[in-house]
Formats: sequence, C-alpha cells, structure tokens
Amino acid sequence: MDTIIERTAKGGDDAPAILAPERPALTHGSLRRLMAETVTRLNGLGIGRGDRVAIVLPNGPEMATAFVSVAAAATTAPLNPGYREDEFDFYLSDIGAKALIVASDEAGPSVAVAQRRGIAILRLVPDAGGEAGRFTLEGEAIGDAARPGVAEDGDIALLLHTSGTTSRPKLVPLTHANLAASASHIGATLRLTPDDRCLNIMPLFHIHGLIAAVLASLGAGGSTFCTTGFNALRFFAQLGEAQPSWYTAVPTMHQAILARAARNPEAVAAAKLRFIRSSSASLPPQVMAELEALFGCPVIESYGMTEAAHQMTSNPLPPAARKPGSVGIAAGPEVAIMAEDGELLGADTVGEIVIRGPDVTAGYENNPTANETAFAFGWFHTGDQGMMDAEGYLRVTGRLKEIINRGGEKISPREVDEVLMDYPAIAQVVTFAMPHDKLGEEVAAAVVLREGQTASEGDIRTFCATRLADFKVPRKIVILDEIPKGATGKLQRIGLAQKLGLG
Repeated sequence: MDTIIERTAKGGDDAPAILAPERPALTHGSLRRLMAETVTRLNGLGIGRGDRVAIVLPNGPEMATAFVSVAAAATTAPLNPGYREDEFDFYLSDIGAKALIVASDEAGPSVAVAQRRGIAILRLVPDAGGEAGRFTLEGEAIGDAARPGVAEDGDIALLLHTSGTTSRPKLVPLTHANLAASASHIGATLRLTPDDRCLNIMPLFHIHGLIAAVLASLGAGGSTFCTTGFNALRFFAQLGEAQPSWYTAVPTMHQAILARAARNPEAVAAAKLRFIRSSSASLPPQVMAELEALFGCPVIESYGMTEAAHQMTSNPLPPAARKPGSVGIAAGPEVAIMAEDGELLGADTVGEIVIRGPDVTAGYENNPTANETAFAFGWFHTGDQGMMDAEGYLRVTGRLKEIINRGGEKISPREVDEVLMDYPAIAQVVTFAMPHDKLGEEVAAAVVLREGQTASEGDIRTFCATRLADFKVPRKIVILDEIPKGATGKLQRIGLAQKLGLG
C-alpha cells in the first residue's frame, strides 16, 4: 500500500504539482522529497505523529506545501492569518498546539500568543529562487518526538473548527483516511487526470481549498496553481498565466468574476476550462446559467462541510444531468433525509440531511453533548434541511437554525433568495431573519445591485409580491454596495440583522 507521501503526490517525478506566479513549478517528485524532508526535520525538532502544529501563513504555494508536508509528520491546524490576538489565544489553546509555523518575518498576534503560552515557534523560509512552495523550517528543538516517522491512516491529519456563528466553535478532527476518501471522491466526481490543473483562489485555511483544490488535484497526479488569495481584478490575468482546466470557488467569488467579465473579453475567450466547480454555499441558478454562458463549460455545484472532509454530494459532469438549484447526487458518503424521530424519509419529503461514510469525522473533540446530538440514530446530522427527488438529486432548503419563524410560519431564506435573484437589477442577495416584537422574526433581505442599475425597496418588494406568498415577502430590503462576508467569502445570514443595525 502507498505511504501517505506517495498517495498525496501521485504524479510522475517530473509532472508539475504546485505552481505559482513567476516561479518554476514544484514537481510531484520534488514534493514527495519535500514531504519526506519535512517529516525528518519535524522529528528532529521533537515533533511527531499526534503532535499538533498550527499553521499561520498567507495564501500561496508555501501554505499548500506546508499543509501536506506537515500533515505527513504531525497533526495540522491551519488558522486564518487575519485573526485578532484574542482569537489566536482561543484557537491555539483549544487545539493544544505544540508548535506554530509562521512566515520567516512574522511578528503579529499569533507569535505574541505563542510566546506567552510557551508554544514553540517555527519559521518557514521559502526557497526564494527555487521551485514554487519549496521551504525549510527554522526553530529550536523541543525534545524528542514521542512518535516519529510518517503518519498512518488512523492518525489525525487536520484539525478545523466549525464556524460557531451561534455558539462556541466545535473542533473537528479529520484522519488521513477521511481526507484520502474525500480527495478520492472529488477526483472521481470531476474525472480528474494528471493533465488537469486547478486555479486555486480559495483560502487554504479552509476545507474547500485544502481538499478540493489541493489534495484532490495532487491525488489525481495533477497540479494546483496557488494564488495569494481571491482578487477579482487579478483573476483574469491569473487565468491566462495558469491556463487551468478548472477552478473551484464559493458563489460570492463567482459573482464577482461575472461582474468583471465584460472588461476582460480576451481572457474569457482564451480560457480553456473543462468545468467550473462551486461549493460551500448555495449557488443561485441564475449565476450558474451566466457562468456557463460566459465560459462555455459546465458549472458543477457540490455540497460540502468540514465534518465530511468537504464533499458530500455533487452534480455530475455531462452527459449526466446537472440540475440547477440542486447540489446533485451522493458523491462520497451515503446521504439520506431523516425525520426528527430518526425515520428515513422517501423522495420529495422535507427533513434533515444526514450522512455516513469513510470521509465523515468520528466525532467532535471533547464535546460529548454535541456528539450525542450530531451522531444520533447512526448517522451524522448536518443541521441542514432538504429533500431528495426520485433520481437522488438533493435540494438544500436551508440551515435548520436559519429557517425564519414568522409567527409560526416557517420560511426558507433560500426560496426568497432565488426569487430576488430573478429581479433584473439585483446582482447579489442574502435573505435573513430580523427580530420582530410580535411575530418573533420577520423576513429581511440585503441586496447588491448590478453596476449601473437602480431600484427602490418598493420596486423590489412589489416584484416579490408577484412571486411569493405575502408572509414570505421581505418587510425590509437593505440596498448595499457590499454584503458583509465571512473569512472564506461566504454570506452569513445569522447575525446579519445585528450587523446592519436591524437587531
């Protein structure tokens, strides 16, 4: 059986693995050597299997190679470099980090917290003139590694926290076996080959970028072009430089790309994308149609979450059917719809989406209460509401905790989103619950208008009234230049009323 190193970087010795702007490509052979060198180096510093290493690096090739290389030796915990000091204090403590990897010149809050907590600081030094992503680690040894050598399937490879919008974030441990299963599922769904190249614009402290863009590509023997992060102004130049066969992103990124496409006709015409992937949030069918018309390739919407090491379902590639508004068919774990009493429901019946399979975490760390609820009846409960049609295509109707309860009437924000997206002047929308003194909650929506377009709140409400029952029509519509987003570019319904002063 292949070692973790051989399985991660499966391409030929001279095949490109990691690319970046104005840098020579790191080959699969070089990546395997870098991973082996990193295992030896970390072991020499006193870090081995099961030891927890937080990684705080900017997006780019070194973040990608540090993740796969450190995971071959220890447990990785990539953290958002934008966190404040109190956030780093919580996450580094909750993880139980033994070491922190930062850029060679980093002097920010993560370093201050690590010093205060006595966490070893390792500095990543890029090979400035060498292959993209090549690095060495500098730091002081902290003893002997209790469990040296290359990691095994049952070892925890990755620790990530849930978003924790309404409660304390939960810690999700994912094993090498979980990650390998998910990367393999994504590769099979997208029919990835060594000839495929992903343009990565997702942050690499997030499951979507780590597994779909990086691990699935490397596991198929292909390559990933690592940008410094998403920038709509630079995306079209990156398309030309990277010459990718696909890219994966969240819907807000796709919408930003569409907004700038008219100014970049040559880059669009020159792009040779085999498909575009969308995940991590609901893709409006209107955006899917615009993207397909623009790039002349299928848009594959999938459904993922951290607890499943990312992918759970996906629309298939042609010639199989893609159903706009659906997140496709089971693409990895088993997927079912469950009633509150644990009964599995039939086609076209609304219930909670539940999953089980080789990519699903065995449970949250140090959280028996959450585990009791989340793993009831032998399935993992996603917290999402949805329904499956007779062909097995899943429609996610909303997060259970995001469903708006207006005086007992239950409203799916996504249903309202889809109607609002049909209004010609609207480019982006998020529907959310607004507190109401008598009804408990009322429907509200934040919208961004298309460039050069105008519309009033009254115009938009009148349009909605022709398409929605009265109780579903937003009572408040806020027109914004930009809707507040989370760190990974996702629109966040929970807490939006408060952020906009409507709480």
